[in-house]
Order: sequence, then C-alpha cells, then structure tokens
Amino acid sequence: MQALANRLTRLQAKNRKKGGRAITIFVVNPNSSQIVTDGIDRAIDPMRQHSRVAIECRTLAEGPPGIETQAHVDGVAAPLLAHCARLEAQASAFVIACFSDPGLAALREQSSRPVLGIAESAVLTALTLGQRFAILSILSGSIPRHMRYLGAMGVMDRLAGDRALELGVAELTLQDRTFDRLCAVGAALRDQDGADVLILGCAGLAAYRADLEAKLGRPVIDPCQAATAMAIGQVALAATRERTT
Repeated sequence: MQALANRLTRLQAKNRKKGGRAITIFVVNPNSSQIVTDGIDRAIDPMRQHSRVAIECRTLAEGPPGIETQAHVDGVAAPLLAHCARLEAQASAFVIACFSDPGLAALREQSSRPVLGIAESAVLTALTLGQRFAILSILSGSIPRHMRYLGAMGVMDRLAGDRALELGVAELTLQDRTFDRLCAVGAALRDQDGADVLILGCAGLAAYRADLEAKLGRPVIDPCQAATAMAIGQVALAATRERTT
C-alpha cells in the first residue's frame, strides 16, 4: 500500500507540474439521503490516508430517499449521467454507490474514466476471499434484481444465498435493530447456506461491517470500500501505463 501511495503521490505532483488535473475519485450516491453519503464517506476515509488520493463523496439531489425498486433504479440513471458529465473534466474515476449499480453500463459509455459499480466490485472482491459468497439484502424485493445481475455476471455457481433484512433504507439508521437483523441473517447465510464471505447489500450498511465481521467470524465486504479500492487501483494502473509508453 505504501508503494502505491508513493506512486500516486508522484503522479499527483507530475500532473500539477504540467498544469493538469489532480487525481480525484468521485463516489456518487444516487439517492438523496445525505446521511447515507456521510456514512459512505466515513467508511472510505482510511483509503484517503493510505492512498493519498482525493476521494469526494457526492449526493444525487434528484434521486429518491432510497433506491428500493426497479423503478428507482431506472429513474436515477439520467440524472446520474448528467451529474457525472459535469464532473468529467475533474474526475480520475467514478464510483456508483448503490448496490443496484444504476446507470453503470451507460456511464461507462459516456465517460472516458474508469467507472466502478459497488455491487459488481463487491462480488469480484468476494470471489478472491472465499469459494461461496452471500448477500445481505435490505428488502425481499431487491433479491430478484440481484439474481438478474449475478446471472449476467456469470457467478451464480459461487452464490451461497441472498437473504433480506426486511428493513428499508431509512430504517438502517436504527442501529440496534439493524445490527440484530444483520447478525441473524448473516448467521443463517453462514450456517444454513454455507457462505464463506458476506456482502452488505446496501451502501447504507457501511457502519456495521467491522462489528458484523467480528461477530460472525467471516469476511464481510462493504461494497463502497471494495469499489473505491478498485478505483484507486485503476488510477494506479493508468499511471503505470503512462510510465511504460
């Protein structure tokens, strides 16, 4: 990590010397809940310190308070694309901080920067940590969307299970209730479904990751951390390409 930080620091200095843009990763929360964005910001803050990359978390004001339906997913794509278009000149990478990865393919078409979705990144990270992964969804209605997405990714044979907390985005701030549900559902995924790795199926669950991992004795992935780490890696990889061309 120190070598990566040093490389990115040198790239930042090189860009400033040339009058170019600083390295900035934009993490965009497509719902309008600032409390969710604040939680994401706290979860990824250690990455700023270790990578020395500027990471800016943003809230999509046009989004719903929580993205809980397919209509919500489809409805935020256009404002998300417009929001990111305004940031394109400043951006080194984008992270879409919603577990449904709304607008992911469209933003990849629009932007010349790396674009990471937190669901895709979390699943890819989970595959490196265990044989079978599981998802803690917030609502049962989310699970069919996840199944379609995982099927498209071709990873269904590694899925142990997907179980719902039956808590909406607004309810996730009720700490004791949410943690109790995470423990109960996570234990079922571990003991009954055979999950080696657990994925938090919502950006609003970041604050519970460390305690849940300690409680269940299994790796627990916060998807925003996973996607931001991949974005930092993409920026570093781009810097390596520049040095070898």
